[in-house]
Amino acid sequence: MTLQLADRLLDLTRARTTVPDRDPALEALALAVAANLPVLLWGQPGIGKSSTIEQLAGDFGVGLETVIASVHEPSDFSGLPIVGPDPARNGVPMAPPDWAVRLHRTGSGLLFLDELSSAPPAVQAALLRVVLERRVGSLALPPGVRIVAAANPPDTAAGGWQLAAPLANRFVHLSWQHDPRIVVRGLGGEWPRLRPPTLRADAFEAAVRRARAVVCGFLTARPDYAHRLPTRTEARGGAWPSPRTWDMALRLMAFTFAADGGPLDDTLALLLRGTLGDGAGLELMAYLDRADLPDPEDLLRDPSGFAPPHRGDLVNATLTATVEAVRGRCTRERWDAGWAVLAHVATVAPADALVVPATELAALRDPDWPLPETLDRLQPVLDVLARA
Repeated sequence: MTLQLADRLLDLTRARTTVPDRDPALEALALAVAANLPVLLWGQPGIGKSSTIEQLAGDFGVGLETVIASVHEPSDFSGLPIVGPDPARNGVPMAPPDWAVRLHRTGSGLLFLDELSSAPPAVQAALLRVVLERRVGSLALPPGVRIVAAANPPDTAAGGWQLAAPLANRFVHLSWQHDPRIVVRGLGGEWPRLRPPTLRADAFEAAVRRARAVVCGFLTARPDYAHRLPTRTEARGGAWPSPRTWDMALRLMAFTFAADGGPLDDTLALLLRGTLGDGAGLELMAYLDRADLPDPEDLLRDPSGFAPPHRGDLVNATLTATVEAVRGRCTRERWDAGWAVLAHVATVAPADALVVPATELAALRDPDWPLPETLDRLQPVLDVLARA
């Protein structure tokens, strides 16, 4: 037997086809990557995390740079000092590694940080700047570069470490499971293929307004979730709510709302739980189901043609979305309509609930515009502002 014959047989065992399929976990991964947020896949060894990343890079049409974090030194991410001819005048630059230079030269790509939970604390600390500030030594990674990492749980990782809380709070955490049916189907030669999300440009502004309204409304009702560091050390290595992760959640909601392809409730639930943790993520999904907020553009077209909400969190969400809609395209007519919406909501809501949106709406006024006619119906709000 020759090795050439053996290679032919090897090629046959590796031959496979892919077919489009829907998988909430794959959709969540693709949306998070599209939103340019660092993603961390958690899963047992050998279940296809690395091959999924390779497939994702191919589906997005970008190159892949794989870096095994556990076998690198901190200086591989913070940069190696290179002394030039006149360090007293020019300083000492921190030279980046070759993979960072290739990504910078290309302008786009997928940076895959593998075996993250096997990286010692010193390496994790060096990765903080790479993941959040997107800098490797003195080199800035281009906006077209996305960051994905993979990790085994500490009990199954080689020399495993708990993920440090500052690093963990910079990732969208996705639990990666294997489906026996997919494994059987794949070993038969047919693996599922992810279809990258299609974003509808005409839905962008509405998606952002809706995401802002939902997040602001929820945090008005549950301010204790704005920042909640877990008490257990091991829980700090996963997803938990902080102002940083709420900003990430808002971005993920906007991308999900703007995505084409039918309902994505399961996908959004995975993303929110992976960003905010199970508690805040599940409560936010429940709030989203109950909110049923009106479209702010409909309110501006007919300010008195809707039933104003009585719940404080929904009042805040509705008015936040309305002000953002006016801010997005601020004309005299839309600004007046915004005040009419506030006046209509003031018939059922306490004055202090309208102070913030009234202040923000007032800041959008052009100096040449007269005061709105509905201002006399908002006298209780003006009294609260005067006392403040």
